[in-house]
Amino acid sequence: MLINVNPLISPEILAFIRSMGHGDKFVLSDANFPSYSQGNKVFRMDGLSVPQAAEALLTHFPLDSFVPHPVQRMEVDEKPDEINEVQAELISTVKKISGENWEVGSIERQQFYVEAKKTMAIIITSETRPYANVIFTKGVLKSDGSVWIV
Repeated sequence: MLINVNPLISPEILAFIRSMGHGDKFVLSDANFPSYSQGNKVFRMDGLSVPQAAEALLTHFPLDSFVPHPVQRMEVDEKPDEINEVQAELISTVKKISGENWEVGSIERQQFYVEAKKTMAIIITSETRPYANVIFTKGVLKSDGSVWIV
């Protein structure tokens, strides 16, 4: 057993996010995302919503301060500025866990699929609300364990 490790994160996911380097990305997806056809490594966080999984992951995952939007949500079709319920919860979770200054960007749905293929892995949740797909980019830790902020 380890201390201060969120019990919702499997050993495989913990090892995966630990192995990522600065600038590496992963997708946190809803249950309907075509995860296995993307050609990426796939992990599961069954029984969790996207905001619940994001909270568990962000307790250990530094966001990238060298890019404008280290968290990017999938846009609602034909309504790119609309923030639906699950996206609002996700944004609130990012700010609660990682800090108020982080801005969540957006990617058009078809372009999101293109960008998802470039990520290291997809982590599937049991989320059934639509447009609950997010790409996270890993940042840099300082020697004291704090996140590098530019």
